[in-house]
Amino acid sequence: MSKIIHIEIDDRNLPPPTPEIDQERKVAMFDLLEDNSFAIPVREDRDVPPGPYQLHLSIRERRLVFALKQEDDSPAGEFHLSLGPFRQVVKDYFQICESYFDAVKTLPPSQIETIDMARRGIHNEGARVLQERLEGKADVDIDTARRLFTLICVLHFGG
Repeated sequence: MSKIIHIEIDDRNLPPPTPEIDQERKVAMFDLLEDNSFAIPVREDRDVPPGPYQLHLSIRERRLVFALKQEDDSPAGEFHLSLGPFRQVVKDYFQICESYFDAVKTLPPSQIETIDMARRGIHNEGARVLQERLEGKADVDIDTARRLFTLICVLHFGG
């Protein structure tokens, strides 16, 4: 079974998220656990621990860390990704989210929809970057990548 069944985010050293960011995090985690596709690709030089997996996301030494365990808590793998490729898209995403949250309070639906379309576009770009960075380490579908990107943004919020 190639999926994530439990997720933890190590945000101990981060400032508390805004209510909007906290809500995005909760929705992403719920949606991720409800439906995701996460597989460790087979390589000749290693055995692939079978899923489902528990995922622990953190930032250590300015790197994004995916620590995986199997259902029985035995280690399944760990990989580190540079945060550099995510910096601009995360910054753009936070800016558009701020505009969106402000727009919802005051603007008409047509303008909110325009901002939301831009927000989804940036979110898709972040998911694409994540899929590229995970290549050879983990196979994820676009919906899983989108939800994981949201959680990466939560970690970037204080990073």
